[in-house]
Amino acid sequence: MTTITLPRAPTEHHEADVSAIGAGRDALADWQSAQPDNFFTADLHLQRTLAYHWGAIKYQTHAPRLAEFGGQAATVIDRLVRSSNLDPNLPRLDRYSDIGERTEEVTFHPDYHEAGRHIYGSGAMSVYEQPGNNLLSLALFYLSAQNGEAGHNCPLACTGGLIKVLQNVGSPELRAKYLPRLLDADYDTHFHGAQFLTEVQGGSDVGANDTVAAPLDPEAGTWLLNGEKWFCSNVTADLALVTARVPGQGEGTKGLGLFLVPRRLDDGTLNNVFIRRLKDKLGTRSMPTAELDFRDALAYPVGPVESGFKNVMTYVINTSRLYNAAGVTGNARRAYVVAVTYAQHRAAFGQPILQFPLVQDILAKMRADVAAMLSGTFYLVHLLDAAELGSAGAGDADFLRLAINLNKYRTAVLAHEVILQGIELLGGNGAIETFSALPRLLRDNVVYENWEGTHNVLLAQAQRDIRRYGIHTAFFARVRKLFEALVEDPLRGAPGTLRARGLEHTAAIAAELDALLAVDETSASVFFRPLMDRAADLYYAACLAAEAEWEAREKGSAGKPELAAFFFNRRVERREAKDIPGYLDQVRRLGVEW
Repeated sequence: MTTITLPRAPTEHHEADVSAIGAGRDALADWQSAQPDNFFTADLHLQRTLAYHWGAIKYQTHAPRLAEFGGQAATVIDRLVRSSNLDPNLPRLDRYSDIGERTEEVTFHPDYHEAGRHIYGSGAMSVYEQPGNNLLSLALFYLSAQNGEAGHNCPLACTGGLIKVLQNVGSPELRAKYLPRLLDADYDTHFHGAQFLTEVQGGSDVGANDTVAAPLDPEAGTWLLNGEKWFCSNVTADLALVTARVPGQGEGTKGLGLFLVPRRLDDGTLNNVFIRRLKDKLGTRSMPTAELDFRDALAYPVGPVESGFKNVMTYVINTSRLYNAAGVTGNARRAYVVAVTYAQHRAAFGQPILQFPLVQDILAKMRADVAAMLSGTFYLVHLLDAAELGSAGAGDADFLRLAINLNKYRTAVLAHEVILQGIELLGGNGAIETFSALPRLLRDNVVYENWEGTHNVLLAQAQRDIRRYGIHTAFFARVRKLFEALVEDPLRGAPGTLRARGLEHTAAIAAELDALLAVDETSASVFFRPLMDRAADLYYAACLAAEAEWEAREKGSAGKPELAAFFFNRRVERREAKDIPGYLDQVRRLGVEW
């Protein structure tokens, strides 16, 4: 037999190759070590935004809770979420016990439950016991969302909506029976909620729903529901809000009542809700979504049955849309942190890739978009707190009605873009599921984009509300007020220019919208979307500038004015880099703070 001898490279070359490979792996290890061990203390923009809205005393009161949970989210929860999202650890449907008893159970990996203990233990739901704590709850949620949906963040949003609707329109009996468990911060004794609204024939067209409600015992206030629901996330929730058609109440959404459906009856037996199958989803995979059949399922009306859809929109959907916006903003923030730290440690062509202007450009854009999303979302949440505490201003309700919908739509779009940019910066590594959280964040974000109304549904609703109620007047008045409040000196010149340009664009966009409203609604819809992109981005720029002025006045810092101007130039005026003086110096400065 002939012996084959392979050629061997010179020893010194082989050793050099090994050394280069080792250096490459060491750089990646350094990048991993550079990830923050606390999502709150590492996020200067979040700290500034909360201090801006709360003031020093309230901020100092809540900061320790946020810092404690921020540390958990960046370390132990991150590890648990990574584990519970592995294919072998995903939820599994077990409809029957070993002896054939109906259980309608979903089996979870232990890491899923352990993550839930930390997330609910943050108090994100329990803080709702007192009014005016929306901003605190959403700040905790935003920290949790830096791990994606994490299996529990959709349930948090649904539980928040359930708490809101019970507190505002629930009967005294329902409030006494269920609110203490919904507000419980102990995961093992806590009740968590869901909302089962969509049906196969309608999807976002809830007015096409066909599930029927019939009175069972008027004295006890019980009803029976029959029908099916198509997209039921957090399918094993203890309590679910369900829309069902009330006979004789009319067609479309006006015929829908809102009902509370417990998973188990008072005697501990299962309600008549049957799981058909779990959905095999692109994202949010560790949180089970299913198709359900209701066969004489016991239910309780929440509020007057004739006001069902109104209460769904006011207390449930609006709450979920704010959570959705905070969730995708958390996704985007994590993507930016992963990308900027990678750029600091990854070398190519003899230097860290952070030194390349194209990389600096991408990072600056990512950072500005994330900051805009956070500032815009938390401004709305702060106004909601003011409304709950009885200090809402004139026009706030109209402003919120339009801004919440535009913000939900626009944050989802911007977050998608930011995460894709992060994947681009990581190159081939960005597409690897085990390398970073970015692929999972992208998949989760796609699902977020379709929850609580697709982009087209949200824009259609916004246009209808504008045409019927003129709520755009309050929206532009609020944006104009934010720009008018800016003064030049505290911001060292930048907002003086931004103030004038912001007011010009506010007037121009408002005038374009007025002209568009003269066109029929169907034809106008195609032109409505790009106009609303500009309106939302203008609002974000105004929020960034207002925070920048506060920071300059309170702390003598001039960090945010440039960020606000950068976002304004890119997103509102859509100026090319070549037309912006000192553009390369801007992106070199703006892309490195995280």
